[in-house]
Amino acid sequence: MSNIKRLFLFAGYDANGIVDDALIHHISSISKYGDVIAFMDCDCNDGEISKLKPYCKYAGAMRHGEYDFGSYKRAYQYAYDNKTLNKYDAIFLINDSVFGPLFDMSNIIKKIDSISADAVGLVVSTHKTHSYMESWFIRLNKSIFLSDWFREFILGVTKQPTKNRVTIKYEHGLSDLIHEHNLSWDGVFIRHGRFTYNRPKKLCKSGCPFIKKACFTRHYGALGSELRYILKHSDRKIANKIMDTANRVYGTDYMNWLLTRNPIKILWRKMRYAVKKIKNGKI
Repeated sequence: MSNIKRLFLFAGYDANGIVDDALIHHISSISKYGDVIAFMDCDCNDGEISKLKPYCKYAGAMRHGEYDFGSYKRAYQYAYDNKTLNKYDAIFLINDSVFGPLFDMSNIIKKIDSISADAVGLVVSTHKTHSYMESWFIRLNKSIFLSDWFREFILGVTKQPTKNRVTIKYEHGLSDLIHEHNLSWDGVFIRHGRFTYNRPKKLCKSGCPFIKKACFTRHYGALGSELRYILKHSDRKIANKIMDTANRVYGTDYMNWLLTRNPIKILWRKMRYAVKKIKNGKI
């Protein structure tokens, strides 16, 4: 691995304020490649947040309701106040809206390092009118993170009325601002539309070491067979940690239903989802 100095600003959330093994795996994995400052958008007690401290320069928690960018703001503020930003070649914005990494991610880090753009998203979502870097894994070079305009942007994050507004104002907004300042961004995986959410198996097989958590609750369970495949072909210890979290968050009965091997049930779910898309004019 190169001598690039990286700082990972990690945004986490758990409805019950729990730091579980899947989250610890996520943060400990990225800590192999640089320093980590983590902030949770939930009220964790000292015992829970202390689980992250072996892997972080700083770990904090407070329910602020500003989603991932609100936690990025607080992590950035900590680094800025401690005058440490200048020592890094790149900072990463990473959140736990995904499970993983499912396998060693050294090749992904090398790939990101090899792309010369000022910013690199692990996944870029393309659209006819508006493409952007998905905000759960973005690298920013010094041309961005040391700029006045970025500091104003990130420290100006406030609570928004809806999650969709957060996406437009901050996720889309960051990609737009980079171009507005005549800088460039690129991606490792360039995919159209909601590919990350709708095609987890194909994305994983192409080399992406993460699964969007939203895949576990989408499309009437039609993605269950894809998720079962991914978990089966992941490191067993990692898959078990993901399943422990999924069982806790979604319920064991739901997970047993979701990951069924019954071909008739699987077919029915896919047909039901296809009918919905047809009705909505998306096919």
